[in-house]
Amino acid sequence: MSCRISVLGLVLLWMQGAGASDPDLPFMEYLDENHLVCLKWGFNDELEEITFTFVVNTTGWIGFGLSPNGNMFDADIVIGAVTPSGNHFTDRHGIGKVMPVIDEEQNCILHSMGESDGQTWMKFSRKFLTCDKHDYHIKAGPEKLIYAYGLNDMIGYHQTRRGTKTINLLNYKPQIGVPDSTSITVRVDNLAIPAIDTYYHCKITKLPYLEKKHHVYKIEAVIDNYDIVHHILLYKCPKFVTVGSDQPCFTGDDGDYCLEVVAAWAVGGMPFELPEIAGIPVGGVDEDQDIFYRLEIHYNNPQEQTGRTDSSGIRLYTTAVLRQYDAGILTTGIQPFGLIEYNIPQGAKHFHSYGVCNTSLFPDLMENVPVLNVIGVMLHTHLAGRKVRVGHFGDKDQLLAVNENYDFEVQESILLGEHKKIKPGDDIVVECTYNTEDRKNVTRMGFSTSDEMCLAFLLYYPAIEVTSCLSKPNVTHLSKSFS
Repeated sequence: MSCRISVLGLVLLWMQGAGASDPDLPFMEYLDENHLVCLKWGFNDELEEITFTFVVNTTGWIGFGLSPNGNMFDADIVIGAVTPSGNHFTDRHGIGKVMPVIDEEQNCILHSMGESDGQTWMKFSRKFLTCDKHDYHIKAGPEKLIYAYGLNDMIGYHQTRRGTKTINLLNYKPQIGVPDSTSITVRVDNLAIPAIDTYYHCKITKLPYLEKKHHVYKIEAVIDNYDIVHHILLYKCPKFVTVGSDQPCFTGDDGDYCLEVVAAWAVGGMPFELPEIAGIPVGGVDEDQDIFYRLEIHYNNPQEQTGRTDSSGIRLYTTAVLRQYDAGILTTGIQPFGLIEYNIPQGAKHFHSYGVCNTSLFPDLMENVPVLNVIGVMLHTHLAGRKVRVGHFGDKDQLLAVNENYDFEVQESILLGEHKKIKPGDDIVVECTYNTEDRKNVTRMGFSTSDEMCLAFLLYYPAIEVTSCLSKPNVTHLSKSFS
């Protein structure tokens, strides 16, 4: 039996179990890339009420939630199971990486639940806003949805059967067919993974020949081994870099030539689609067809397993129907190399680090660009990271992005509900907070998963010829708190 939820299977399931037609649930999205987890929903503005049908390809327990941060902390969660003794359905809230706590007030109303053809489903509704402090306020704008499920009815640890996806529930715009669309996949080929803790592999390659300029409108990771692939980056290289060039993944100095990020993915991320106003440019007569790209994959193998091979990579969905603007990715935060003298102390509950980008450093490149519009962000630290904030200081000080409960396992690229404007001379500050209470030695800035980083990848338009804007902390004036 196929593990995927087929369209026919879903139709039959909804007809049999969730009502004959469900005309009030017009929206549908898969929450995972393998199409094992499906959400169907609709809402009533006058009643301020939303109804969900949640379907998972399992005969075990299923859980669905809304989260302020993409993980279980402070998430509003419902868990259901169909057992021999009857249906079990509870309204809960997350307090961390432990079993969600049952709410004193049960504000989610179960309409129906069942199992059919190896799938479990539940249909329920709730108000946008309840009086329960543990219930998430559903409002217009992107919401972080989380899910998990088990293989049996005993509710327990979900292992890798979990995920997150950002969807605008109350202002949903279904994906439409993109004209003249194709895809390009760049991946390693049966790469032997060394039996070491941290390994970076880089592959210099060309993209397929594109006579016309295309726009990348969607980015998707192709992962063979989710347990060891930590992140993937695709860079565009300057013209003097060739396949024969000595081009290591990083050199620790300014010799790292391929710096223009074209696509990025990190552990826990989902496919990312750009808004219709902009696309990342590739190909065309304006681009030298001899330009190479560098695929960088970070393998995290703390058990130092032997005999592992991998063929992971990244897939670019492109269209020849160009959008209004070229989009670019600006890397901001703390310079991740050359900081041997900068260490995060052990035993710290809250240790703050800052990276500053001042756009006045590249005035000529913004001379004809009065404003940069930030439309998406991916935040990135490692295991000690607890909070990441990206602030913008200019005519109007504002937060571009914030994650007060950073989860290393959920590093999703998100679209901003409102495009944030950056003008020449404005400052972009990336602040990371680390917790090292469980460490006996200092933590350095570096490339290993046990090291630390503090980065924010900003997706913006119109694109300018700036790839990164990083800084090094002043080690004589460290900002730290051990409260």
